[in-house]
Amino acid sequence: MNAKSHGIKSNLGEVDAHKSEQEEFGEIPELTAEDFARSDLVWRMDGKIVEANAGKRAFSAAMKKQKISITLDPDVVAWFKSSAGGRGYQSLINAALREAMQRKTIEEVLRRVIKEELHNG
Repeated sequence: MNAKSHGIKSNLGEVDAHKSEQEEFGEIPELTAEDFARSDLVWRMDGKIVEANAGKRAFSAAMKKQKISITLDPDVVAWFKSSAGGRGYQSLINAALREAMQRKTIEEVLRRVIKEELHNG
């Protein structure tokens, strides 16, 4: 990298802080059967390249949803419906639950690491 290239400016903090909105997901193209049939497609699981059939099976299993019956407060359902524009509110609820689940996992890891560092320090 030479000195002249330092004129490029970016604000990665702003990019990291950006929260994707529901309407932005429309920019992501839908995957088609042709996409999955491509001969140059490389399937990876846990960072390792796997055979195409194994990758397809894992992908299909991960994409299946489990149907449940759940009782929620009416105002909660109304909020998700209005946030999703009526359609897709269940996917929005699923995304919120996934985010809460991942946040809890991250918090647990951070607490464990901090506790170990304090204990070793």
